[in-house]
Amino acid sequence: MTDLGLIAIAAAIAVSFGCLSAIGEAWICSKAIGAMARQPEMQKKLQSTMILAVALDESTAIYTLIISILIVFVLGGRA
Repeated sequence: MTDLGLIAIAAAIAVSFGCLSAIGEAWICSKAIGAMARQPEMQKKLQSTMILAVALDESTAIYTLIISILIVFVLGGRA
């Protein structure tokens, strides 16, 4: 297997771990919506906490995307 093939596999692995954050976001939203259904008076506080949690979770996906781009362009340029 060539070096470029291994670099492509490494980038694909990095992106696939970043896609796992989508599962985390869905879990966060489902739990927050369930809590809002049980206690509608807490909707404002739950919604702001949910948005903060989703933003932090999304940053993980963005970091893995940046890492995969660096893998392709930095290591790919050396191969």
